[in-house]
Amino acid sequence: MAHTSRSRRPGTHASMRRILRREVPSTVGILADARDFTAMRRYHSFTFDDHATYLRQSEQLLKTLSTRQLHTTVALFDPDEYAEFCTDAGLDADTARARSRFTAELAGRGPTVPYTGQPLAELLPRLIDKAVRQATWQYATLLLADLGMCADCGQDIGRSAFDRASRILMRLLDVAGPGTHHLVCSVPGPDEQLFAVLHAHGSGTASAELDAEEGAEFVSVLAAGIALEATGGVVLRTSVPGTPDHLHGWRLENGRLIPLTAGEVFSAYCTDAATGEPLSPEPGVEYCAGFPLATDDPDTHH
Repeated sequence: MAHTSRSRRPGTHASMRRILRREVPSTVGILADARDFTAMRRYHSFTFDDHATYLRQSEQLLKTLSTRQLHTTVALFDPDEYAEFCTDAGLDADTARARSRFTAELAGRGPTVPYTGQPLAELLPRLIDKAVRQATWQYATLLLADLGMCADCGQDIGRSAFDRASRILMRLLDVAGPGTHHLVCSVPGPDEQLFAVLHAHGSGTASAELDAEEGAEFVSVLAAGIALEATGGVVLRTSVPGTPDHLHGWRLENGRLIPLTAGEVFSAYCTDAATGEPLSPEPGVEYCAGFPLATDDPDTHH
C-alpha cells in the first residue's frame, strides 16, 4: 500500500519574512546621559530635541520589539566614540545609516544588557554600572601591562601582582567560610580612583561561587594597588541568615593588605567622610577586625 503524506503548504512571502525577522537579534543604542544627548543634537539628521521625550520613545521601541518576540539588547551610545568610529570608517556621521552601523558594532564590543520588559529607569543604571566596571577593568589591565619587567628579579610586575591578588582573594573567601559575601576594593590609580565590587557565596565545603567577570575585575584592581604600592583598602561583608552581618576590613599599604582592628573598621564606617562627624552604627552589623592573610607575603620583585 502506498503511503502519501500531505506536504506543508508554503506561506506567503510576507509571513515568511515575519518568521525570519524573529530570528534576527536587535540592538538599541541609548543616549542615557543628557550631556551625550545634547552632543548628538549637532547632527541635523538626529531629530529629537528633548531628552525625556527621547527616552520615552526609546522605551516604547523596546516594548514594540519585545512584543514581536525579538531578542533585544541595549547598549550605551557614546557620541565621542561614535565620532571617532565614523572618522575611522570614512562614514558621514550625520546620517541614520552611520548611527545604525555604529550601534550594530556596539553589540560585539561594548557592554550590553538584555531587554526583558523591565522599565528603562531600571535597565539604564544596570547598563551604566556594567560600562563603568568594564572601563575600570580595562584601565587596571592596561596599567598592569605597562609596568614591564622588574629590573632586579626579571619578573613581569603586572603578572606577579595579578597572581598574588588572585591568591589573596581565594584566601579571603576561604577564611570567610559559608554565607553571602560582598567585597569592595578601592585603590587610587595614577589618573582616577579604581573601585571594584565582588559578590560570592560560600558553602563551607567547596570553593566559593563567584561571577568570573566580577572576579577578574576585583583581582585586577587589587593587583594594580599591589604593584603600584598604593594606599587603598578592602572590605568584606558576610551575611548568614539568622545572624548579624560581619564586617571586616584591611588597609592596603606598600603592596600588602594589613588587617584593621575592629575599632578601625567601626570608625571607618561610622564617620562621615566629608564632615568627620560620627554616624550611627548600622543595625544588625558586627564590626570585626580583619583576619591575617597567609598568602599576603612581601612581593619578591622589589
